[in-house]
Amino acid sequence: MGRPPPILPLCASVSLLGGLTFGYELAVISGALLPLQLDFGLSCSEQELLVGSLLLGALLASLVGGFLIDRHGRKQAILGSNVVLLAGSLALGLAGSLAWLVLGRSVVGFAISLSSMACCIYVSELVGPWQRGVLVSLYEAGITVGVLLSYALNYALAGARWGWRHMFGWAAAPALLQSLSLLFLPAGADETAAHKDLIPLQGGEAPKLGPGRLRYSFLDLFRARDNMRGRTTVGLGLVLFQQLTGQPNVLCYASTIFHSVGFQGGSSAVLASVGLGTVKVAATVTAMGLVDRAGRRALLLAGCALMALSVSGIGLVSFAVPMDSGPSCLAVPNATGQTGLPADPGLLRGSSPPPMPSTSEDRREPVLSTKPHSGAGDTAASPAPALSTAFPAYPPASPGPALLRWTALVCLMLFVSAFSFGFGPVTWLVLSEIYPVEIRGRAFAFCSSFNWATNLFISLSFLHLIGAIGLSWTFLLYGLTAVLGMGFVYLFVPETKGQSLAEIDQQFQKRRFALRFGHRQHSAGIQYSRIEVSAAP
Repeated sequence: MGRPPPILPLCASVSLLGGLTFGYELAVISGALLPLQLDFGLSCSEQELLVGSLLLGALLASLVGGFLIDRHGRKQAILGSNVVLLAGSLALGLAGSLAWLVLGRSVVGFAISLSSMACCIYVSELVGPWQRGVLVSLYEAGITVGVLLSYALNYALAGARWGWRHMFGWAAAPALLQSLSLLFLPAGADETAAHKDLIPLQGGEAPKLGPGRLRYSFLDLFRARDNMRGRTTVGLGLVLFQQLTGQPNVLCYASTIFHSVGFQGGSSAVLASVGLGTVKVAATVTAMGLVDRAGRRALLLAGCALMALSVSGIGLVSFAVPMDSGPSCLAVPNATGQTGLPADPGLLRGSSPPPMPSTSEDRREPVLSTKPHSGAGDTAASPAPALSTAFPAYPPASPGPALLRWTALVCLMLFVSAFSFGFGPVTWLVLSEIYPVEIRGRAFAFCSSFNWATNLFISLSFLHLIGAIGLSWTFLLYGLTAVLGMGFVYLFVPETKGQSLAEIDQQFQKRRFALRFGHRQHSAGIQYSRIEVSAAP
């Protein structure tokens, strides 16, 4: 009999490659949008439709994906999503009209959303308590690496004929490699339990096999049975606070803040994307090293506290340093309207924001990035930027003390770091742990759908919020939300480090409510045992 496959390296590759595909697909539009404007003559509203189509596909997957994951299994869901992604990439690569582009992006959005849910659940069920945090968090690291890789390929293919077709097509490479790794892994926890050699990896946890297995309906998520209502409170609270802290919208001002400290022209956009991406990778790697040592609660609490301080710092600095530069839409000649320019008063009154050729650099956050303006210091509308340049043109650096401008930059770096070692990876790790295996896919997808919907709401309401209370107060409001998020984590979120999924499930069943869950708990030693499974006659 041959040796069993190396489970840990294969699980790591599945997690990393899944995240890389997700991040690449989120960010590739940033480089493809400008040549698509040239080839198809896209107006601002058509650009918005193209950028937002991925979000719509992802939201659809979060609504139906949980049933697919629970019915057909985690491994089959990942393989199926990769097939769908290949079909979407093919449609994008061969697209000859806007309709095909929108269809392709919607299909890709469905695929990466389904894969992201299935990957986190699949890896968390295969590995043991002391590897689960690292390997699930590796998905988040893969996302940021994928974003940076897309930037590099976008730059390399920017001058190539039909370069945008190659940009979309390269997403198939990590998906194919991930599918290859999956072929050597078991289908899920049931199959793992049938192989005695793999049981120690799970810390003695073996799922119930056979007809005695518990059954849960979707409505059980809102009932007191096994404290499912408390688990849903934890899951929804985490995904809502992850978005309500405004991380996607704060990143919209990254280029502006870099510009305010003296980086001119395109260099500010490059630093905002590559520089912040590097910071996110470093912070996520730090989280991977600490999540199984310091614990989930510690990272979430520290992340919320640092986010509250840093985003409030940006808000206070923006009282003294104006941050209202840069066009919001690279409109092409003969477009139906050149909205979103620095002095366009319709920007704050519009029903939806025009898109930027950029995407949020965080998991599950494909926002329609905009740079809204207060309009207080604007005088006349600027002409549309020339299409020969890949970066928006900025006015001279904003006035104000240099110390304040650099303070805003430091606060931005701290905010990105705090999110990347707190809410970024830990939210999805906790979601993959707290639900029973029989309903884990549907529960994860239900929470994920709220994440996508809240992302859409926050993105579309950003301009209206600034128009109502101003940019500085908007950032301060995000700071207050981070403080509330810290209180929620302290009161409701359990500490799950060093515990098997069965032990986490038992803890929830014993408690009717999650108040201060895990505040004084400590991890007991995990008992490893060999489980004999007899074959059915």
